[in-house]
Amino acid sequence: MQGDDEPFTVSIPDDSYDTYNIDPPPYTLETTKNQLRQLYKDMTVIRRLELTADSLYKERKIRGFCHLSTGQEAVSVGIEHSITKDDPLITAYRSHGFTYMRGGTLRSIFGELLGKQQGISYGKGGSMHMFAKGFYGGNGIVGAHVPVGAGIGLAQQYSGKKTMTLDIYGDGAANQGQVHEAFNMAKLWNLPILFGCENNQYGMGTSTERASAMTDYYKRGQYFPGIRINGMDILAVMAAVKYARQLITGEDGDHQGPILYEYVTYRYAGHSMSDPGIAYRTREELQEKRKEDPITTLKKKLLELEVNTEDEIKVIEKEIRNQVNQEVEAAKKMDDPPPTPKTLFQDIYVRGTEPGSMRGRTAWETYQYAV
Repeated sequence: MQGDDEPFTVSIPDDSYDTYNIDPPPYTLETTKNQLRQLYKDMTVIRRLELTADSLYKERKIRGFCHLSTGQEAVSVGIEHSITKDDPLITAYRSHGFTYMRGGTLRSIFGELLGKQQGISYGKGGSMHMFAKGFYGGNGIVGAHVPVGAGIGLAQQYSGKKTMTLDIYGDGAANQGQVHEAFNMAKLWNLPILFGCENNQYGMGTSTERASAMTDYYKRGQYFPGIRINGMDILAVMAAVKYARQLITGEDGDHQGPILYEYVTYRYAGHSMSDPGIAYRTREELQEKRKEDPITTLKKKLLELEVNTEDEIKVIEKEIRNQVNQEVEAAKKMDDPPPTPKTLFQDIYVRGTEPGSMRGRTAWETYQYAV
């Protein structure tokens, strides 16, 4: 009988990739039973996180912007299981799943959403601006973080480390000028960077066909190669990202410059909590897309490979529901003092390194003196 940590090979469907000036990734993936279980757990945690955030927003406990990634879990989880913690990652504002996978705790994420000072960004960032070690956000301005990712890639190149920067943006950002400027510089300098368009097929109420003259986003790099991936299949995502990392870091020989991936996925929720998500697409389309649910797809694989039984999966799902419920209740009870004007002057510098300013005063004392 195969052990839980004994490697074995699973197949990737033949229609998982389209390529541009590059050979396709392998159509097989080496994994273990324990890894497959963890993939299922991670995606289920993120789904439960997002559904809970949806409820909290409707209860007016979360305010401001809130962008959910229900349906897109295979992208963040598949990427994280294919890289190392030394590989930096930056993404756009639909970032809860990436924050969790990069090491953010559920409690710190919920605390941030609830505006608590004990949140992962001290309650100042909210849904769109979360950060963790090796994770450069959560960024709110459409496409503006892509050049920042190129800069991170340049820093990695200077360090001489065998690492790869992951720079992820949405299809709505794909037509932004700064994205293409970053592509040009990344190719000129041969940066160790994997650009990724997370194509959930709709921008803010607009389909990709209405917004883009050419929707083959994986070809947008022009002078460097690209691959379109079925982003609803976590195993295809993993095989593809592992392949890119080998090429970009030079693990298998010569170092490859930037590569562009397009993860074709689908969001079941609206663009943000203010968008019901049905004015520009039909309920029938949503129902059809739910048949490709990445969590359901992996569950079928777990049963097919006899990794878990149906009853064991139900136990896993129940444990995750309880875990998420406990963490959100703990986040609600975070005993933070209400914000005061003084909080405006926190985190201008790394905490504990704030210099004195005017006549030896702190920034807060200077403000009080001025007013």
